[in-house]
Amino acid sequence: MEIEILFYLCSAAFLAGFIDAIVGGGGLIQTPLSLAFLPNLPVSTVIGTLKIPAFSGTALATFQYLKKVKIDWKLFAIMAICAFVSAFLGSQLLTIINNDFMKPVLLIILIILAVYTIFKKDFGQATERKIPYHIAIINGCIVSVAVGFYDGFIGPATGTFFILGFVTLLGMDFLKANTNAKLINLATNFGSICLFLIKGQIIWKIALPMAVCNALGGFIGAKLAINKGNKFIRYIFILVIMLSICRFGYEVILK
Repeated sequence: MEIEILFYLCSAAFLAGFIDAIVGGGGLIQTPLSLAFLPNLPVSTVIGTLKIPAFSGTALATFQYLKKVKIDWKLFAIMAICAFVSAFLGSQLLTIINNDFMKPVLLIILIILAVYTIFKKDFGQATERKIPYHIAIINGCIVSVAVGFYDGFIGPATGTFFILGFVTLLGMDFLKANTNAKLINLATNFGSICLFLIKGQIIWKIALPMAVCNALGGFIGAKLAINKGNKFIRYIFILVIMLSICRFGYEVILK
């Protein structure tokens, strides 16, 4: 592999780790650029390779968030198991069929999400809503299964979808939702990594240097998000949604 290409991939990994640590959506940067720079590799191999830097960046960002945010570990364990299994199955499906048919659906969902977030000013910023614990478990499982499968099957903006689910269905504010999203995202990434390891579809000479850069970006992004708080996270959340709309809109309309 040319050093120049690896440099671009590592730069993309750093920026992806930075954005992902703040509000998720790092895959919107890392995935399309990696596919563009590695056109001769199968899509599943590129996606499998990217799971390593995604995991490292999320892990380091999560460590920073855990210093600030209290986690319900019982709820997390249940959601993590659901997310792990779902991501494994999603990645299994990716190795069999193409995922392009999902993009028009995602485009519509993202547009609705953008409108809702922009006009509902207190979305994710108000004090946490108290939800009955059994309802929280059910809702947490629903979010983890749905988004976990999506992460294994497609991937980009997974953290953003987790945050949306946790704010909407579990009543969390942005900071707590982001922390839980990071933790569950570790489970989905690990589920996908296990599948791609079994399939032998990880290129380590690309994955490892990208992992270092993604982790560095994740560390810096998490520090910034913790210091700035919910309002700052909301602005970045809206930005990532708009980028997601542009990306999927381009792929649906122009390709």
